[in-house]
Amino acid sequence: MSADAGKVVGTRKKKADKEPALAKARAAPNAESIIASATESPLYVNSVEKGMRVLMAFDGQQRQLSLSQIAALTGFDLSAAQRFTYTLTVLGYLNKDEESRKYELSPKLLDFAYHYLSSSELVTRATPYLQQLSQETEETTNLTILEGTDVVFVQRIVSRHVLNPTVVTGTRIPAYCTASGLALLSTMGDGEVDVILAASELRQHTPFTIVDPKKIKQRLATFREQGYAHIKEEYFLGDVSTAAAVKDARGRGIGAVNVAVTKARWGADSDESRYASLVMSAARAISLQRK
Repeated sequence: MSADAGKVVGTRKKKADKEPALAKARAAPNAESIIASATESPLYVNSVEKGMRVLMAFDGQQRQLSLSQIAALTGFDLSAAQRFTYTLTVLGYLNKDEESRKYELSPKLLDFAYHYLSSSELVTRATPYLQQLSQETEETTNLTILEGTDVVFVQRIVSRHVLNPTVVTGTRIPAYCTASGLALLSTMGDGEVDVILAASELRQHTPFTIVDPKKIKQRLATFREQGYAHIKEEYFLGDVSTAAAVKDARGRGIGAVNVAVTKARWGADSDESRYASLVMSAARAISLQRK
């Protein structure tokens, strides 16, 4: 380490002594800097990354794309875009409509989701509890994990009262304004929370979304103390959600169980106590089954 670098580190340590949470958040590398550093490694294979960029161009809003559209979305020239789309088509991950000359994702990509779900120890042990919870409440139950600034649905038991049928396994939603995300964040230290909030796009999704980092951290303190998170209509209008974290041996959240209830089916305030008790019980049981 150079003398200048040593001074920078020393300065950060002094600030951390005075303002631990804030200093840790500022000093911690964000996801972009980590990725930028990793891409400089001789182990990094650029062609794999470029192939993934082609696949990610189909973002759910774009069902079919022409070669020129793929080139524009990925930043490749037409020749490179053609080579990658041809290879992915031969491998079966893209389908090409010969009439329109447009490409779309192939069902073969679902193999990755299947392999993940079937090999995930957390999903395997959580699923029976989600099913039982759904039967007992007649509501939609979910298992989510935290990835970056989002929670990702890795298991979902849908009820006939479901509010958002378009939310499926693999859907991502922001952690800061969802019960599952807040339940997971409540198991973290202030420094880690600061990093995640700083990297998040704190946007007002509904009139009820809380976007002030200070207020988010205040509610996290409440959720941490009571053992569950509860929010109303902060990401989806009409959605009332209660969640509890599934924890590892150190008490850190590795997933979250939640029950989503439509506002029309939400009763008195006593409903919060009932659903909180149920999700905490399920999360605790799943946690105790860890290997």
